[in-house]
Amino acid sequence: MSKHMPALATRFAITATAAAAAALVGVLPNATDTAVRSTPEAAAPDAAVPDAAPEALAPEAARATPARTTPTVDLPVRHVALSAPSRAGSAAVSHAMSKLGAPYRWGAAGPSAFDCSGLVTWAYKKVGISLPRTSRAMSRVGTPVAKSALRPGDLVFFYTPVSHVGIYIGGGKVVNASQPGTPVKVSNISGMPFNSARRV
Repeated sequence: MSKHMPALATRFAITATAAAAAALVGVLPNATDTAVRSTPEAAAPDAAVPDAAPEALAPEAARATPARTTPTVDLPVRHVALSAPSRAGSAAVSHAMSKLGAPYRWGAAGPSAFDCSGLVTWAYKKVGISLPRTSRAMSRVGTPVAKSALRPGDLVFFYTPVSHVGIYIGGGKVVNASQPGTPVKVSNISGMPFNSARRV
């Protein structure tokens, strides 16, 4: 055997080992590629980066990945203003308020003097709505309304059994013809024993 044979065998073994290692590295994921794919900059434009604070990203990344925002919808005011009075209710309030200072007279329904139900029936008749003549009968028409949900134009009833009515004008107040010697005026709801309310 030649004296050079052991050296040649060693060189062959080293070359084979290096080739095998190179082949193995070729099938493993590239560490650099993996790192690039996992960064926000390399993510798809629509991919979210959960829990990532904007200030934690480099300026270049912040420019490359636009912040995602929740879409908003602007609704017309008329769709969200649920407490707005109806057109008839608002007009009835205006008519009743035009009679502030008119004298109280039992059984009178305008146009120059009123009792409580007379003022209400007169104001609503002006907008084309007919109501019963007495406060107790009125308290059974329309739709019941909670005190906390009152809107201008709602009918508000007082005492038990019902013996007085006014028209809600907003702000916890009603316009009403209250009693002999007192003209049509604006009163606080809290100043009389509240019974119920109706919307017509």
